[in-house]
Amino acid sequence: MKRIATIFGVLVVASISFWGMSFAGSKVFEVNHEFYPYYPSLLKWNKSTASFNAPDNCAGCHSKQYEEWAGSVHSLSFQDPVYQGELNRAGQAVGKEVTRQCEGCHSPAGMVTGEIKKPGLSGLGPVALAGVSCDICHSVSGTTHWQTPSHEPENGSLILTPGVDTTAGPKIIKRGPFKPSKECGGGFHECIESPLHLRADLCAGCHQVYHFEDHFPLEATYLEWKHGPYAQKEILCQDCHMVDISTFLRTADEFRKPGREEYRHFFNGANYLLYYLASGAVKKAGDDKKAAIIKGKYAMAVKRLQSAADLEVFPIYRSSRLAEVKVRVKNIRAGHNLPTSLTNVRQMWLEITARDEQGNILMTSGSIDAKGHLAENSRVLNSEGMGKDFHFAVDPWVVTSFSRHDTVPPKGYKDVFYGLRVPSEVKKIALEAKLRYRQADQGVAEALLAAVPGDLNLKEIYGLTEVPPLPVVDMVVKQISFDSATQH
Repeated sequence: MKRIATIFGVLVVASISFWGMSFAGSKVFEVNHEFYPYYPSLLKWNKSTASFNAPDNCAGCHSKQYEEWAGSVHSLSFQDPVYQGELNRAGQAVGKEVTRQCEGCHSPAGMVTGEIKKPGLSGLGPVALAGVSCDICHSVSGTTHWQTPSHEPENGSLILTPGVDTTAGPKIIKRGPFKPSKECGGGFHECIESPLHLRADLCAGCHQVYHFEDHFPLEATYLEWKHGPYAQKEILCQDCHMVDISTFLRTADEFRKPGREEYRHFFNGANYLLYYLASGAVKKAGDDKKAAIIKGKYAMAVKRLQSAADLEVFPIYRSSRLAEVKVRVKNIRAGHNLPTSLTNVRQMWLEITARDEQGNILMTSGSIDAKGHLAENSRVLNSEGMGKDFHFAVDPWVVTSFSRHDTVPPKGYKDVFYGLRVPSEVKKIALEAKLRYRQADQGVAEALLAAVPGDLNLKEIYGLTEVPPLPVVDMVVKQISFDSATQH
């Protein structure tokens, strides 16, 4: 973990000279810059005089859906201070042109219209600030997943068509998964049934993050799903992330799709840190009602994590004496790998403590100190990135491959072994195993939050004078006991 903290100081300088500002041609990953005018974002916009609409415009007729979306990770995607810190660092390292890749999925309308000109929030209107809003998803008219440089979904490979020009003027068009009623749109917009909105391809473009030049999958959530049992059973992203907890549990356990009436605009996943920060900001601003809503979504995210995995613990004996312990980490409900997203930043690890009959510690691993730093040699289930020089790297504009990739596939498991030296006088072992999770290494989070743009005052907005230890979720806790020796 120390090398993550220390390497941050040199990455920006190194990447300026290493990457430069050109997009080199590739015989493997060919880029059609005319087809993708916002490259390295692969968004396409069928531009017309029909403009994007702010979420408040939707709330009048769709108050229930608006309230579900408000405070969601989609609504917070652009204002997220961790994202803004990363965006600012990326711009300094490789230039504004490259940061379009990030902006295209965190604020698609703000990127394609050119409203976003730099990191930060100042001077932006409600459409750009709303991130992934109602109008973004319901303006998606198609995908270009096959035309991308990797011929896979990546970096926002979606087509946005908020409306079209007609002889009578601009016509606003919104798309949804079901056949619209005659009254749909209330005269404000036309409604079109979209089969795409019933497919995981809708989500794929922004949940496949590839390196801006070498097209290495830094985040492969969609492909993890597509190459696993949930895709085979036709359980989609929407079936788990657009429902409440009880429906999610039933869907994951029984491979049974939710009913139409069970879908919600929660877009809830594992990013509880974003909810944690956002609830503090709105509470500081005096909006207790919204703070309570976001806290509810925080609790939902934590519950999802605590429902996603399980542990099994097996003592292993050699010559009748306890030699080691095998801990099996099982992905029992996530339709993608655990962890997913930027797996070289996420941390899921085991904390193990073995004690004798008197409570004396015989072995421990995976502890966190008072400042939030994880002990060296902890067993972490995630990835480790490296750059073109095959040396360790963590920044997404530098990482072009993984030197280690230890994540748990859907319905799969990973075994982790711990050696134990047990004194001969000890007869019983009590072992506690925890599977723990947080969004990032403490040093990474500190570096990103230290890099937020100047108009994001962490003290004024979030009440933070320093980066506290990141909140950790105990996904699973198991306590078992076993003999130190077997009977002959």
